[in-house]
Amino acid sequence: MPREAASDDELIAECRARAIELLLRNLAAEGIQAASPGKRAAARGYTAIFGRDAAVCAIGMALSGHGRLETEAATGLLTLAEHQAPNGQIPKFVDVRRAEADFWYLGCIDATLWWLIALALLDRLDPARRLRRRLAGRIRRAIAWLQCQEHQHFFLLQQNEASDWADIMPRSGFVLYTNALWYLLKELYRLPRAGDTWRNANHLFNPFGPDLAEYRRARLLAHYARSQARNRDLYLSFVNFAFFGDEGDTFGNVLAILAGLADSAHAFRIVRALKAADVNSRYPVRAVCDPVPEE
Repeated sequence: MPREAASDDELIAECRARAIELLLRNLAAEGIQAASPGKRAAARGYTAIFGRDAAVCAIGMALSGHGRLETEAATGLLTLAEHQAPNGQIPKFVDVRRAEADFWYLGCIDATLWWLIALALLDRLDPARRLRRRLAGRIRRAIAWLQCQEHQHFFLLQQNEASDWADIMPRSGFVLYTNALWYLLKELYRLPRAGDTWRNANHLFNPFGPDLAEYRRARLLAHYARSQARNRDLYLSFVNFAFFGDEGDTFGNVLAILAGLADSAHAFRIVRALKAADVNSRYPVRAVCDPVPEE
């Protein structure tokens, strides 16, 4: 094995070992806490069970090969289910000490997305869990809540700013990260109009190709980006009426590949553009290709 490849394998093995160690340290009776227990974590509210964190960790735990983590993978998801809002929304986080759910300032759309995705993937990995059957009513309400946020022509989710994992970012309207998850969720649950979601996402977030949308409102939304955007091999991070995100959203673009939103040709261009921007230089990965300037 080449030396560089061996070094990469060793690094991945160490990352895996440290990840398992961290998950075990953060595991509580109610699920994975957002930070390791301690005074600082408690003071900042990070001993809570966060929706997206718990769901992403649940997937990792189910795949970890570690017996205790595999057994506890669904625990945080069940805690979140107990605090689901009457309208179906999954909270941003649950403060287990106070038994209190928090839904953030302008909502938190991705907690519900990740929760549903994690349930589907955990059942796929181990059908004996029967999570989808046990939580069928809650799943129906969560999907219905998301469908209420869906634009009825584009079949993409709409959201307020600062209402996903990038909760201090001014992304709003149609957001790439959120809609990559929405497309994946539609595929996992066989929801209607998945093809429309895919097509409209590629028209709105990648408006630079020759294939222009027929719908005039879609063409208008694309107009501003086509005339001003710089990172044309990447998906836009969000599209609103007269403004858009051209900072080069690393996570959103990688997630679009993993979720199947990007076809193979566009996936290649995305990876090439991210490598050209040196997003993995010095750190594992930068959040954006171009820093967002202060105004």
